[in-house]
Amino acid sequence: MGWSNLVADRSILFVIGSLSVGGAERHVTKLAISLKRRGWDPAIFVLSPGGPMTDVLEENAIPIHAAAMPSWVNDLGNDRLRARVGLVITAFALWFLLWRQRPRVLHFFLPAAYIVGGIVSLFTPVRRRIMSRRSMNHYQANHILFGKLERWLHPKMSLILANSIAVKNDLVAEGVSPKKIRLIYNGIDVEEFRSSRSRQALRDLENIQPEAIVLTMVANLIPYKGHRDLIEALGAINERLPPRWLLLCVGRDDGIQAGLEHLALSLGIGENVRFLGSRKDIANLLALSDIGLLTSHEEGFSNSILEGMAAGLPMIVTDVGGNAEAVVNGTTGIVVPAKSPDRLGEAVVELLNEHKRKVFGGRGRERVFNIFSLEACIDGYEEVYRTLGHKEKA
Repeated sequence: MGWSNLVADRSILFVIGSLSVGGAERHVTKLAISLKRRGWDPAIFVLSPGGPMTDVLEENAIPIHAAAMPSWVNDLGNDRLRARVGLVITAFALWFLLWRQRPRVLHFFLPAAYIVGGIVSLFTPVRRRIMSRRSMNHYQANHILFGKLERWLHPKMSLILANSIAVKNDLVAEGVSPKKIRLIYNGIDVEEFRSSRSRQALRDLENIQPEAIVLTMVANLIPYKGHRDLIEALGAINERLPPRWLLLCVGRDDGIQAGLEHLALSLGIGENVRFLGSRKDIANLLALSDIGLLTSHEEGFSNSILEGMAAGLPMIVTDVGGNAEAVVNGTTGIVVPAKSPDRLGEAVVELLNEHKRKVFGGRGRERVFNIFSLEACIDGYEEVYRTLGHKEKA
């Protein structure tokens, strides 16, 4: 079928694990909505239905598909058996959907969706397959089978997308030809981070004093995100910080919050650290802040860094994954080694200088606007989808 027919059929099915409030889930949500506005026909198949992003997609009339689990599945007494039966039913539901709708492009996000969806797709008429890798491949060390299955699936993809040079290098090391990889950086709608409310009005809502130095980290509470390093760093420099300072930790608790709270208390900074959980008003929280942080031990390319830069915050980030591709050390923020509380603490002290914060923050916002805009990101995806059509025509 030629390119002219591909233009007529612009259907894309995204396959992802869930629609929770995570970086990949938010990215896919924005991508689907933006593509629909540009005349594409996106839909989503989710392995585990539900999640906050579901409402946003439904408000924008993006179809969401998932397996309907029979009631008897929940009655299975064995958790492992229940999970396996649910996986089989989910795989069959995706297989049936692909045969029925036959989307022009099938696009996988995150490992579980890639493995389940990729294998299922081999038994359907769909041939244009894309996988997006959004993290470093460290997870394969703990899931050897995942790594083997992904390497087996890579040659069966039409294209593989990376969101940073670091992730691209991982894929090449896994045997993917550089010619088959496309680099598309995450994109941010800068205007979403221009708050219409005053800084103090936003602080009043959160009961934060006008003179307080506020540090904000947007990352789910997972060990590799490095919250412990950050709290240790702040505990060590507490006497060098102004009397009123706050660390806002924004993100879902994956089981470590109690331990982090205990650590903060033991260091004498329990009253300075607030855990806010998942929030939808990220733009407002960033607008009331002074410094943004991401202290991960591993990363692909983080949206939260771009969001902080878009809000005009100087960023302190660890030198992992694509972090240093976003933040220019000494220009838009400070890049420090991972797992280095001492260096983190010194970076925070350096950014107590208000003039430096304003200069770095302004440059960071300009960098997002010029390089990491949502428009540039969507342009990249459109070019990829068109490339598949040109290849078929050739």
